[in-house]
Amino acid sequence: MKTFKVAAAALALCTFAAGRPASAQSVRALDHWVGTWATAVVARPQAAAPTPAPPGPPALNFNRQTLRQIVHTSLGGDRVRVVLSNVFGTAPLPVGAANVALRQKDASIVPSSARPLTFGGSPSTTIAAGAIAISDPVSVAVPAFADLAIDIFLPGDTAASSSPLTTHSGALQTSYVSMPGNHSGISDLPVAATTQSWFFLARVEVSAPETVGAVVAFGDSITDGSLSTPDTNNRWPDHLAKRLMTQAVGARGSQTAQAAMPGVLNVGIAGNRVLTEGIGPSALARFDREALVQSGATHVILLEGINDFGLGGPGGLGGTPPPTAAELIAGLRQLIERAHTRGLKVIGGTLLPFEGTSLAPFPAYYSTDKDARRQAVNEWIRTGKAYDGVIDFDMALRDPAHPLQLLPQYKAGDNLHLNDAGYQVMANAVNLALLRR
Repeated sequence: MKTFKVAAAALALCTFAAGRPASAQSVRALDHWVGTWATAVVARPQAAAPTPAPPGPPALNFNRQTLRQIVHTSLGGDRVRVVLSNVFGTAPLPVGAANVALRQKDASIVPSSARPLTFGGSPSTTIAAGAIAISDPVSVAVPAFADLAIDIFLPGDTAASSSPLTTHSGALQTSYVSMPGNHSGISDLPVAATTQSWFFLARVEVSAPETVGAVVAFGDSITDGSLSTPDTNNRWPDHLAKRLMTQAVGARGSQTAQAAMPGVLNVGIAGNRVLTEGIGPSALARFDREALVQSGATHVILLEGINDFGLGGPGGLGGTPPPTAAELIAGLRQLIERAHTRGLKVIGGTLLPFEGTSLAPFPAYYSTDKDARRQAVNEWIRTGKAYDGVIDFDMALRDPAHPLQLLPQYKAGDNLHLNDAGYQVMANAVNLALLRR
């Protein structure tokens, strides 16, 4: 009887395998998928023919055009898949074609690396409202710290629909929009426009050894890298990935470093808040989608809360008062518990000093009362033992002569965000031992 069951199971497996397309894009047995790049998305509402038109250039839309979007990997691999997103769409999103390739320069790609993406074997797909689409895997050598070009041909006219666009603005990375037509996978894209936003793109994953995981950097504009130099990958998670690779090379040599280095995924959103909607959904609302479901995730570095204080009160977002320290701590505890339930470790980052912050739309961003709340939260992060580890960003960046302010050499100009060197200091403040599996 046992022999019969084993034989029947083997026959069923062979029958299933025979029904799949025999191509390089078919699923390989026991692939262990790990994120190499990710972003956090928000809704960009579509104006319904406003009269009169708002000041400034019209919002970017796409009409039978190809988007060539540039992303920077952390982890390398020999197989890759791409996750597209229509999470904030209220109508289905047709995708006529898609491609992944190594970027050569500007909008050009390395021709031999171009791989058309399929979805269930089809070269096109329609992403349901509120949904994502995971491409079939393709075999291509993706190095660590490489620029990938993700092409998406949109056969429709996004301006003709009121469905919001799922996007990440302030990407600090130039991407390209083609002249009309399906130019997916061609070497030199005929460029009609450029943008520093990502559209309909959520993450890129590679097949990696079972020992490899991913670190999710979850936060606001400071994690997003605001005011760092565009097109240079100087966000603090970028620097952290380089430190992790250096450690892996030192421990195992360049040939085996890949087996020791995790992916690093940046899901920061400028203006985001923990408790209430700011720019994008609150951390409490987006945490599962953008942290807990990341493929291969083992750790979350959580640095968020300064906007809950700064954007609260008169002149803030939505007219809501800033939370108390206890209220913010309660929200952070919820995130920690949800991560622990999924078996992830959570590393807490202390909130950076922000005295003198000058954000044009929010003149009352800083106050002594708000700073007292920040310091109370930081004390809990350091001593409350709720986290699996702590990174004292506050200690690393504050000015000893003026502890409520950032060190002058690391300020980007608004007394809140950092320059490239400051983001490097943030990455240097991470004890890499905290990120061991």
